[in-house]
Amino acid sequence: MKIRIKGNSVRLRLTKTDIANFGINGIVTEITEFPGGAMFSYSIQKKEGIEHLEASYTNNTVIVWVPIPISVEWVASEVIGFNNKSSVRDKKDLFILIEKDFVCLDHSFEDQSDNYPNPNIVC
Repeated sequence: MKIRIKGNSVRLRLTKTDIANFGINGIVTEITEFPGGAMFSYSIQKKEGIEHLEASYTNNTVIVWVPIPISVEWVASEVIGFNNKSSVRDKKDLFILIEKDFVCLDHSFEDQSDNYPNPNIVC
C-alpha cells in the first residue's frame, strides 16, 4: 500500500495482495520508521455505521475508514476506487481517495509485480 498526501488530499493505493488482505482482515497497515525511533503509520480499515469514506489522524497514524458496503464492492469487483470530500473546518475539505494500484506505463524502478494491469495499455 502506498500513501500520497498533498495539501488537503490523502490517497491510498493498494496492490492485489493488499486488497485481498483488506477483504479478509478488514485492515491493512504500513509503518515507516525514521532515525531516532520516530514512526509514521497509515492504515485502511473497514468501519460499520458510516456511509462515506472518512479519515482520522491520531498518534502519528493516518486512518482511512471504509464503509462495509463499499469495502465489499471494492474487493469483489473491477471498481478501481472510491473517493469522498470530508468537511474539515472553515469551509475546507479533505479529499480522500482509495484505489487499486496499477502498473506504471513509464519506466519505474519499484517492484510492480503485485499491481493491477494498467487499463490504459493498448494491445
